[in-house]
Amino acid sequence: MEYVVGAVLGYLLGSVPVALLVARRHGVDLYETSDGNPGAWNALEQLGGRRAWPAFIGDGLKGTLAGAAGWLLVGEVWGAYVGVAAAMLGHALPVFARFRGGKSVMTFVGGAFVLAPDAAFVALALCLVVTALRRSFGPGARVGVGAFVPLQLLLHPVEEVAATGGLMCLIGALFVLRRSGPASPDPGAAPTT
Repeated sequence: MEYVVGAVLGYLLGSVPVALLVARRHGVDLYETSDGNPGAWNALEQLGGRRAWPAFIGDGLKGTLAGAAGWLLVGEVWGAYVGVAAAMLGHALPVFARFRGGKSVMTFVGGAFVLAPDAAFVALALCLVVTALRRSFGPGARVGVGAFVPLQLLLHPVEEVAATGGLMCLIGALFVLRRSGPASPDPGAAPTT
């Protein structure tokens, strides 16, 4: 029963369309811009960093809060995985935004801080270093997200890393599904959330 409650709570948290709300506050409809993705990365492209940072924090917090709630309800990391997965599904298919959501990258990133905080903080540090060196957030974000699984493999049981791989497969499936849809992003563009 605790897993079900964690999944429902995670889905509802994930369904809050934070980036859409942030963009609308600034007069921008993310569905009508760039690749039409209602996530934090599109908000960054449309609003700039100073106005888009709440979208990044909000989309990330959905995963963090869902993972923490799942862990507290179940009492172990598997509850956190259920919560994060449900939040990612909520972000991708949000009940509060007519099931038109994003690709769940930032929700996954936020959840990583519950699933494997040690690996997540090292990945964040790598992201910040690369961002500073390249003077661009895109390369730093890719390095940080890409480094998370190898870092987790060094620090956590392989079963948890496999579960993380499952979450990342969900993101990959969303990229493939959304790319084949009506709004296809530029293949060289940075990942959207």
